[in-house]
Amino acid sequence: MVVARSVALFVVAALLEIGGAWLVWQGTRGHKGRIWIGAGVIALGLNGVATTFRSDDNFGRILAATAGSSWPGSIAWGMIADGYPLDRWDVIGALVCLAGMAVIMYAPRSH
Repeated sequence: MVVARSVALFVVAALLEIGGAWLVWQGTRGHKGRIWIGAGVIALGLNGVATTFRSDDNFGRILAATAGSSWPGSIAWGMIADGYPLDRWDVIGALVCLAGMAVIMYAPRSH
């Protein structure tokens, strides 16, 4: 149950981070305005809040693992939201990131 909760929090954090950055991008580069930018800033802030709910007390480890889960999510977001076609290198890179995140977060450690 601890791993399932952890994975769920990584998914929530990735959606907030990627969605927030995408909203800022759309507000700025897509000329959609300040409301989009503001919504993005709020989502990015909520990502920081979501990070605090992890069971590990090591901020650096949590942040590194969050990045490792956000990179594949960003690739998927680009494919779904922006119609960006993936190639095999995108998929391989995403799998490498997820493997790295899993090692950082779930490798057995002696405390």
